[in-house]
Amino acid sequence: MEIEDAIARYGVLVFKNQSLRNDEHIAFAIHFGEVEAEPVNTGRTRLTETKLNDISNLNADGSLMKADDRRRMFSLGNRLWHSDSSFKTVPASYSFLFAHVVPPHGGETEFADMRAAWDALPVDQRTRLTKLDAWHSLLYSRELLGFSDFNADERAKYAPVRHPMSRVHPISGRRSLFISSHIGRVEGMLVPEGKELIRDLMESATQREFVHSHSWSVGDLVMWDNRCTMHRGRPFDDQRHPRDLRRVTLVDASYGKTPQPTSIFASTA
Repeated sequence: MEIEDAIARYGVLVFKNQSLRNDEHIAFAIHFGEVEAEPVNTGRTRLTETKLNDISNLNADGSLMKADDRRRMFSLGNRLWHSDSSFKTVPASYSFLFAHVVPPHGGETEFADMRAAWDALPVDQRTRLTKLDAWHSLLYSRELLGFSDFNADERAKYAPVRHPMSRVHPISGRRSLFISSHIGRVEGMLVPEGKELIRDLMESATQREFVHSHSWSVGDLVMWDNRCTMHRGRPFDDQRHPRDLRRVTLVDASYGKTPQPTSIFASTA
């Protein structure tokens, strides 16, 4: 399929001037795989569609969330570099984010190419990373911002899961770095050493030459591949302006099934 070839090459696609109802948004995404069973809508009830993630600053009645709203505190973690659902046992493949309302300034989404980030690493570091795993949890990223008010259900739901620190894309065959702000520790390393490694890799992977910034307009549908990118939302004045984006996220059905070549070098296929 033309779109699948394009997303495998570029990692991020932008479809401008779309007009999508929620059901059409979901139907388009389903062409590319299975939708995640449970969106991450902690404490949110605004959207009735069970396959949509509510990426907004809105209450169910359309009013703006207050600055100290627990749901807002939780969602601030989206402003850290991450890939969707890396904190799940089976992480995400594609995400589809559609803009219904955007603020007049700010609120961009930045994307980092984790294939280019991998290719730029020294050979000895790539060799080391192919042997390392890291533990991911949604709670780890929220704790980075000082938010730790988790109840027992959340601690159980977001218990850490283990993933390799690099992976091979099932279509392109290219290896990419697999890191995220959701990482709290690296297997086999002392916690401070592991966090230092993740911080260094994060700085390297998000250099300007690896990053694209998307400025949103109403009607934008952005599709990205979590298997070879990270992303983050940028700040905007969420106490004065509404921002209503909605996301459908697909399960990576190939996860754990893709042959992992022993070569640490970039594929040019």
